[in-house]
Amino acid sequence: MTARLSDIAVQAGVSEATVSRVVNGKAGVSTATRQTVVAAMDLLGYERPPKLRQRSAGLVGLITPELSNPIFPALAQVVEQVLTREGYTPVLCTQTPGGSTEDQLTEMLVDRGVTGIIFVSGLHADSTADTDRYVKLAGRGVPFVMINGYTEEVSAPFVSTDDRAAMRLAVSHLVELGHERIGLAVGPRRYVPVLRKIEGFVQHVRTVLPRTAEQAEELVQHSLFTVEGGQAAGHALLDRGCTAIVCGSDLMAFGAIRAARQRGLSVPQDVSVVGFDDSPLIVFADPPLTTLRQPVDAMGQAAVHALLEEIAGTPAPHAEFVFLPELVVRGSTGSAPRLAR
Repeated sequence: MTARLSDIAVQAGVSEATVSRVVNGKAGVSTATRQTVVAAMDLLGYERPPKLRQRSAGLVGLITPELSNPIFPALAQVVEQVLTREGYTPVLCTQTPGGSTEDQLTEMLVDRGVTGIIFVSGLHADSTADTDRYVKLAGRGVPFVMINGYTEEVSAPFVSTDDRAAMRLAVSHLVELGHERIGLAVGPRRYVPVLRKIEGFVQHVRTVLPRTAEQAEELVQHSLFTVEGGQAAGHALLDRGCTAIVCGSDLMAFGAIRAARQRGLSVPQDVSVVGFDDSPLIVFADPPLTTLRQPVDAMGQAAVHALLEEIAGTPAPHAEFVFLPELVVRGSTGSAPRLAR
């Protein structure tokens, strides 16, 4: 039990003594702290003591893409903690290559009588996907909320990062460092967040550099949201003379750094790289990665609260709630090489 108390204390960010008081139902612990400890127990898979057991307000499904990108488990953790505090039981469903599809996972959750569903970067974010699936889901009386990938064709609350603003922040930072040939490495063009990043990138490059829209578009390279995808995009953009690369994910940024080093180039002395997400453990990269931080905590909480309002029959506006990203400057960006200026 001591080991369990220690684990729970670390997860909840409190002392073991506080966990012990909660477990034994003793006074002297605030309601918020008590809920945090209970949420930590649930997340770690520990059975609640009888005094802490209560009937769940219902199951809530969370459907995410693969978990290899650290931003998705980080977001899932926030959503699960908030749901647990509110008395709901989160059910995490992850899509995997060759595994269950989003439609199959949705059907499984509906069959199990879920109270609502949160979709993270799902098919709603794919501009080529049929959105009729969500119309049918709404027709079955299942409330749902979307995270990232806004579309007017789906009537639901959306929670998104401002991708256009993110690109303005990144480009402005690099221009201030003297970079004039800045590339953008992003995923497939069909995804709404990718389209928005391109739009923001092209618009701001035109504003702060002597570039036409066509010239800016020439420095956009599509690939996969993986380390390998970033590596391929990095090589392509370096071939075009870029001294700085903005990436659509932190994983892509790691790939771009790898591409630079394969050519004998140093980061940031020869090439500057900016990531996107601010995933956990990024600060331990070499060099520490300059990145655009998605406000994961705020977005996760907003998504849950919007869903709970839907469940309660007092729905939030079926519109997009946009959250501003933050540029976190670390060691992967620096002054442009003198010869490139």
